[in-house]
Amino acid sequence: MLEFYEKIANLVRAQAPFAMVQVVGRQAPSSSKLGDKAIVKKNGRMEGWIGGGCVQGIVLKESADAIASGKPRLVRIGKELQHHQKQEGVMEYRMTCQSEGQVEIYIEPVLPRPHLLVIGKSEIAKALVKLGKAMDFKVTGVCEGANLQTYDKVDELITQLDLSRVDTSRLSFIVVATQGDRDEESLLQALKKESSYVGFISSRKKAGTMSNYLLDAGVDPASLDRLHTPAGIDINAKKPDEVAVSIMAEIIRVKNNLDLSIPTESSSVLEEEAPSYYINPVCGVPVDMKHPKHVMQYGEETVYFCCDGCKIKFEKDPDKYMKAREAGLPPEGM
Repeated sequence: MLEFYEKIANLVRAQAPFAMVQVVGRQAPSSSKLGDKAIVKKNGRMEGWIGGGCVQGIVLKESADAIASGKPRLVRIGKELQHHQKQEGVMEYRMTCQSEGQVEIYIEPVLPRPHLLVIGKSEIAKALVKLGKAMDFKVTGVCEGANLQTYDKVDELITQLDLSRVDTSRLSFIVVATQGDRDEESLLQALKKESSYVGFISSRKKAGTMSNYLLDAGVDPASLDRLHTPAGIDINAKKPDEVAVSIMAEIIRVKNNLDLSIPTESSSVLEEEAPSYYINPVCGVPVDMKHPKHVMQYGEETVYFCCDGCKIKFEKDPDKYMKAREAGLPPEGM
């Protein structure tokens, strides 16, 4: 059990999205037990146990959806489900195979918290801090001689222009809002830190001059790909709060386009790509097309099955199931 929680801690430290999965209800017979747990990574790899066969395929699909949406859910899987009315946050799968048990699984996405690092004490810097906090970013304020009144409730306050002890990651977004107060030094330090965005508040003329300065100072041209100057989306902003909104909009655009997949713990083994799912036309269970139980051909379409029972039913009347799907009718298991 300790090893399981160490894996969770490692994923959190790596700023990797994943889903916590736990069996919270069970009716025998079922291969899973109450309290069984698993982790599902963004690439579809599961560590732990919550049940096999069709249950695992459903959980992998619902975990991927939970990570993508950021919304938890309760998944009920069984042959005789008692709840027929749809409930928000509850997904139900009625099994059509030989399984007689029922299981309830709670899936909770764990998403990394983005990090906003603001350098400077200008009015724009202060507005960015407030906006970042309101949007649930971890916020670091950096300013020579800063005190608790410099910013409004930062998570981390750095009182020297020294970023060497500030932890950053791919989910860090740095904004240099010094506006004439040690701009060059601030930018040089910002570009040395790991991040996905470095914004510099300046005029267009100064932006060009600063880019040339950084190249002359030996900054790798590839590092300048992260530099956004003038920072922010052009919304004709005038006031500090408006400029802050334009910058946060640009940061959100960069953040939402990030690929948050991470390599395996062992660099010698490449992780598999995220599964691609096919909805079984018999029961509605999502099937990982790389690891199906059975595969059949129906005309020009390849059909994937999660179990023997679905394959046998399909073989008896394939037109029934495929025409029902074409007509938009739900499978037997939905």
